[in-house]
Amino acid sequence: MAPRRILIGFLAAALTLVACSEAPAPSPVGSAVAANNCVFCHEDASTGFNEMHSFAADACTVCHAGNAEAIAEADAHAGLIAFPGNLDNAARACGACHGEQVAAVEGSLMHTARGMVHTTRLVIDGHPGEPATQNLQSLGHSVADSMLRKQCASCHLGQPKTSHAQDVTMDRGGGCLACHVQEHPADAHPQLTADVSDARCFGCHSRSGRISLSYTGLAETDEPGLQLADGRTVEQLPADVHYVAGMRCKDCHDADDVMDHAGVAIHQREVVDAECTDCHEPHEDDTDHARLTCAACHSQWAPQCFGCHMEYDEEGEQWDHVERRVTAGRWSDRRWDIRNTLPPLGVNAEGHIDVFVPGMIMTVAHPSWENEKFMRLFAALSPHTTGPSRSCESCHRSSEALGLGSGEISVPAGELRFEPAGELLEDGLPADAWTNVGNTLGGRAPVAGQRPLNEQEMRRILEAEL
Repeated sequence: MAPRRILIGFLAAALTLVACSEAPAPSPVGSAVAANNCVFCHEDASTGFNEMHSFAADACTVCHAGNAEAIAEADAHAGLIAFPGNLDNAARACGACHGEQVAAVEGSLMHTARGMVHTTRLVIDGHPGEPATQNLQSLGHSVADSMLRKQCASCHLGQPKTSHAQDVTMDRGGGCLACHVQEHPADAHPQLTADVSDARCFGCHSRSGRISLSYTGLAETDEPGLQLADGRTVEQLPADVHYVAGMRCKDCHDADDVMDHAGVAIHQREVVDAECTDCHEPHEDDTDHARLTCAACHSQWAPQCFGCHMEYDEEGEQWDHVERRVTAGRWSDRRWDIRNTLPPLGVNAEGHIDVFVPGMIMTVAHPSWENEKFMRLFAALSPHTTGPSRSCESCHRSSEALGLGSGEISVPAGELRFEPAGELLEDGLPADAWTNVGNTLGGRAPVAGQRPLNEQEMRRILEAEL
């Protein structure tokens, strides 16, 4: 009897598998709608879906809400979500299938901009505020927060997408849509995809550290030259070898790298997982350069700005990116002395020699202050201009590489001396310097543990035989 019972069991299991395989795939958020009258007006929008989202062609309300059974436009559009994927609706529109990813993105630095808020408050207000408030969603009305509201807060995923179109240079925000919609065809529904193009990164990441520009060999300048669609002028410099080889941003920066919840991390460098050694063997036999990051040698150039002035006019008006309306008060800025050259070096928080660029060398004026404030701060940067290693002389015989700025460096009678080429600013340093010999001036960085080279390190670099 035992063999017969086993055979019956196998037959029952086989019938169950056949039944399951023939059953229709369920809608990701429950039962499909009884009718989909949306297509009577939006026939084109029922095409263009990729395979993973093909269910939505006959189930518009799964993502867009509204009432698909209604005939009148007002009834059909009641509660409609025109841009499903904006973070204010992503939990409802995308979260039924992608709940874990939506929750992670809401805590990512691309949404909170915690590092930007932390550093701006620290430098302008003198204190970053409580950790729970170090995000764009908790901005108040201090001097720093006012600057962030008017000048900086457009570049985060919480900004809503409001146009069924793409603009490579100007696009900001849009939550899930910021990355996962590549184009808006006129005769089909926009296709959602995980194959994110570099164009989706450009709108935000061609600003600040200028990574999207630098990677392609474009460098912002104030001199006449090529002009981007947004009016910025650029010059052509050597592109990153990975770009030349056809690699895209997502080839290194995958979903876990950019979408994951940041936890207690403040700066993006703390949450990036991609490392050069994921693909390349380290130079373990080169013990003389064991402290150097790959970027310290292999960055061909980095964008650097050595002069900026910002000023607040309380009589003016300007768009507030948090309140999303024009409010009282206007920030203006002007810059000068842009250089796209080999960057200075410093010590990162892990104790490695790394690339640093001026995060701000600027004066700030505000009516609530008696005098304008001067700030000098350098920040670590991964320039994304990878190429052949810089020459030995460009480090071991260069005052710029040491963070002292341009000038003459000498060691008479064993004493390290430096004569700057430019005039000194109000803090006693030339415009292009991070520190002085002895580190008694300047030397500020946004991350604890980051610092310029000290005199002993400078000496060791200069004394190397070439």
